[in-house]
Amino acid sequence: MSTKASAGPPFNTDDPQPVDYLHWEFYLASVQQFERFEVDATLPHIEINYGALPDVQLHIVAPMGYVHTSEGARYGYSNTEIGMKYRFVQETESTPQIGTFPLIEIPTGDKSKGLSEGKIQAYLPVWVQKSWGKLTTYGGGGFWYNPGAGQRNWGFTGWEVQYDFSKVVTLGGEVYYHTASSRDSRSDAGFNVGGFINFNDENHLLFSFGHSMLGEHFFSGYIGYQVTI
Repeated sequence: MSTKASAGPPFNTDDPQPVDYLHWEFYLASVQQFERFEVDATLPHIEINYGALPDVQLHIVAPMGYVHTSEGARYGYSNTEIGMKYRFVQETESTPQIGTFPLIEIPTGDKSKGLSEGKIQAYLPVWVQKSWGKLTTYGGGGFWYNPGAGQRNWGFTGWEVQYDFSKVVTLGGEVYYHTASSRDSRSDAGFNVGGFINFNDENHLLFSFGHSMLGEHFFSGYIGYQVTI
């Protein structure tokens, strides 16, 4: 299953900013990828983030996965994702904030249904972010450890820009690139546009949609509801 729930909702590119100390984020969401002969999605996934320490966020994603190919449709629990975000450089007027967000994909899905690769995967990225008033930009990348027959370790890089049009609406976009993750796949590049609708300080709607620019042709999407406490 190629669609991952990880990254900085609603985009593939993440940021170094952890959840505030002793606060929570809860997401009920779906991420989708539509290719010519395959559809991958989480329907839905639950993401929980917790500010366990200052500048440290604990993270878990529990997804229900959906795969549709010419052989039919499969649905079931997919890989469990755990991680820890750590910001080690604070943002100032002249310098960005910098952090890392190691992730581990635990193969809890059924490999025979295409809901898992059947091996533990791990990701080690570095993210950078800087804001000027209502404008924020962030990006970076890292490498996935992706063992298994026919698989390849692969790299991801991306960059996002967003603007707060009001207290309610933030809109932005990203471009990203990743190398081939298997011997029979190719490198991909794409873009997404989307944003956030903030109903109040606790309730938020997140969305994005995009398309490939290199490699296999696909459409992608994200829709999610976030509660912050």
